[in-house]
Amino acid sequence: MTFPQFIRQNARWLIAGALLTLMSSFGQTFFISVFSGVIRQEFSLSHGAWGGIYSLGTLASAMVMIGAGTLTDRFRVRALGAMCLGGLAAACLAMAAIPSVWALPFVIFALRLSGQGMISHIAMVSMARWFVQMRGRALALASLGFALGESLLPLTFVALLTVMSWRYLWMIAATLVLLSIPLLMRLLKSERTPKSVAEDSHAFGMSERHWVRREVLNNRLFWYMVPTLLGSSTFGTAFFFQQVHLAETKGWSHAGLVALFPVLTFVSIISTLVSGWAIDRFGTARISPIYQLPMVIGFVMMSFAETLFGATLAIIFMSFTIGAGSTVPGAFWAEFYGTRHLGSIKAMIAAIMVFGSAVGPGLTGLLIDYGIIFEDQMIGIALYFVFASGMAWLGIRHAKHLLPVSS
Repeated sequence: MTFPQFIRQNARWLIAGALLTLMSSFGQTFFISVFSGVIRQEFSLSHGAWGGIYSLGTLASAMVMIGAGTLTDRFRVRALGAMCLGGLAAACLAMAAIPSVWALPFVIFALRLSGQGMISHIAMVSMARWFVQMRGRALALASLGFALGESLLPLTFVALLTVMSWRYLWMIAATLVLLSIPLLMRLLKSERTPKSVAEDSHAFGMSERHWVRREVLNNRLFWYMVPTLLGSSTFGTAFFFQQVHLAETKGWSHAGLVALFPVLTFVSIISTLVSGWAIDRFGTARISPIYQLPMVIGFVMMSFAETLFGATLAIIFMSFTIGAGSTVPGAFWAEFYGTRHLGSIKAMIAAIMVFGSAVGPGLTGLLIDYGIIFEDQMIGIALYFVFASGMAWLGIRHAKHLLPVSS
């Protein structure tokens, strides 16, 4: 089957995946951080205090994700997706009406659990489970929603902040999420893999069997891969979360920095599509150890950048990893551990990544409060990505011979 034929035959399910990833934007750091300045001003918060609140709410959502994520093994995407979208809309409305600083951790928890956590999880699990031979490209196409959100929403809402109250903007966000629910229901009127035949449609993992979550935790490959899970989630999140601070310390306007995000989107889309093809062609064993290396170059360049042109070059390199990160991890767990219990396994993976996204803002915010500005933290961050890539290479080197021959 050619790629255009694949898209035509599976358009409704691919669009549903992209719709879910797009709507998850309202619970993602790149969107919430647009409001960092006004939230800190409204509630008189330091960088460390705001980062701590954000981390607390995100960490709580990670703990809940361990159990909630298993629901994808039991319920149809149509029902579970609509329910989580409803929860995200309610969380957006809660942010619009937030009365005091004490409520912030609870609202952040709801936004992160429903948006970054469950809705992203549902989209990626469904793509990995519904498609086998074209899994990489299916994940890539569904991930375009992430890229679209990163490109359009920050730029649009930063512009709207100059003419509208931030609370009204969260009401607009809630409205957009609610409008997506009937569209999702329409697209998934019939799911690609009906529950009645799902048992026969699973793909095996290592040793030609389906791994359960307990076995994954006892497998050393999992622990070798944890640093890569934490890398992008921790420090990619920190980059978006500290965008206002970064612009201030660099002497750039916030709007000028955000205006570069469409570049990030364009390059990450290319990276997403290329990595999807590469996954189907070469497998994740070859790609997983190297896809985070461009982030090393990106953070080093951003640390030394003095102009927005330099920032643009740095963002281009970051985008290579961000785009590949939308497809490679989702395909990796399906390829190495099978798809029958993928929801349960990826719930644990999602919880670790959400945990990383909790650590990033809190850690970097605390360091900023102690006088270490974010651009000075970036060299250490780059070294972490080198370490994570090396660990992934070591782990896969000892495990790839266990993959099914067809992989």
